[in-house]
Amino acid sequence: MMLRRNRTMTLAGAALATSLTLAACGGGDSGGDTGDGDSGEPAAGGAEGTITMGFIPSWTDGLSTAYLLEDQLTKLGYEVEMEELTEAALLYTGLAEGDVDMYPSAWPEVTHAQYMEEYGDRIEDLGAYYDNAKLTFAVPTYTEIESISELTGNADMFNGQIIGIEPGAGLTAATQDSVMPTYELEGDYELVTSSTSAMLTELESAIDAEEDIVVTLWQPFWANSAFDIKTLEDPEGALGEAEALHFLGTQGFAEEFPEAAELIAGIQLDDEEYGALEDMVVNEYGEGQETEAIDAFLEEYPDAFDTMVTEEG
Repeated sequence: MMLRRNRTMTLAGAALATSLTLAACGGGDSGGDTGDGDSGEPAAGGAEGTITMGFIPSWTDGLSTAYLLEDQLTKLGYEVEMEELTEAALLYTGLAEGDVDMYPSAWPEVTHAQYMEEYGDRIEDLGAYYDNAKLTFAVPTYTEIESISELTGNADMFNGQIIGIEPGAGLTAATQDSVMPTYELEGDYELVTSSTSAMLTELESAIDAEEDIVVTLWQPFWANSAFDIKTLEDPEGALGEAEALHFLGTQGFAEEFPEAAELIAGIQLDDEEYGALEDMVVNEYGEGQETEAIDAFLEEYPDAFDTMVTEEG
C-alpha cells in the first residue's frame, strides 16, 4: 500500500481549508493529511488509509454517491472523511490542491468544463457512473408554456424572475452566459441565485399557491418527480447536450488508493438504480439516516455494479 503523501498547503489550499465544514465522521481532522509520509506505516484511521470526500449536500447526486462510496470504501478498509462544501469552485480547487481526495459526482464534460480547463491537469477522472445527465428549465404543469423560447415576451407571467441555485454552479453560468442571451431574456428577466434549497422552497410555495414560476433544474434530480412540474424544451440547445456524471480524484489518487480506484471504476448506475439511490437517501430515509438508506439500496439492488463490496474486510 502506498504511503499517504505529505502535502504543502498553498495559499489557495489554506483558504479552502478554512471554508471546509467537516461532517461528523469518526472525530477525524478536517485536513487531508492523516499520516506521516516518512513513518513507513499506513495512514491513521482505516487500515488502508483515509480518503477525504468533498461534496455539496444540496446537490443530491453528489450527496447520494458520497454516502454510497463511504459505505463501500469503509468496507474495503479505508476511513472516509466527509467534507461539506458550498460551491463547485471550492471542490475543484480542493481536488487540484490535494486538500480533497474525491468529488463523488462531477459534471466535467459540459457543466463544469470551465473548471476542468483550469484544474484538469491536476485531477484524475476515476470513471463515469451515469451517462444521461442534463441541465433543464422547468415550470409547473399548469403553466401555459412548453419551451424556453416562450419565456420571451412573457416576463410578466413570472414577475421577471428566473429562480436559480448557487451563484457558482455550472447551471448558473450556463443560464447567464448561454440561455439568457440565446433566447433574448436579458433585460426582461433577472436570474435570482441563492441556493438549491431556497429554489425548491420558492418552487413549492408557487405550486401551493398555483402561481407561475420558472426554475433552473437538472436531471437526474429527485425534485423532477416530487413536484408537479414539466421540463421546458430547449430548441436552441442553449443548456448543452446530455453528459455523464463522473467520479473525480486528486492527481495520484489511483496510484495511492488502487483498491479504491478499482472499486470506483466499476460503478455504473442506470436510471432505475440511480433514481432509487437518490430517493432513498434524500426522501425515504433523509438527513441523519444516510447509512440506513445505503443499506436499503444495496439490499434492493445487490447487482447494481460488479465491484460491490458486501462485507467489511
